[in-house]
Amino acid sequence: MAKLGSQSDSDTGSSAGTATRERKRSKSKRPRRFKVLLHNDDYSTMEFVVQVLIEHFGKSPAEATHVMLQVHHKGVGVAGVYPRDIAETKVAEVGEAARAEGMPLLLTTEAE
Repeated sequence: MAKLGSQSDSDTGSSAGTATRERKRSKSKRPRRFKVLLHNDDYSTMEFVVQVLIEHFGKSPAEATHVMLQVHHKGVGVAGVYPRDIAETKVAEVGEAARAEGMPLLLTTEAE
């Protein structure tokens, strides 16, 4: 039995404990991804390109050689795919490293 002066949720008509609120769930979108592209030139050595792919993009020697050959034969190769900020940082870092070695290696980003 309820005490005088106290009311339960069912007595007051409140349905706070039993009501379900509809919530709109917004799906979080994955950040847009960007390809870091290496472009062929007549001056950057194949060895340097392989070294860049291993050191800056975490490629194995076999993967690095494969990408380097794509760049050599097709004119362009994909070094990696990253969120925009990381892709742009990679382009800047590798560009600086290439200039320090006297190589005109060109890298660009492209939306996937």
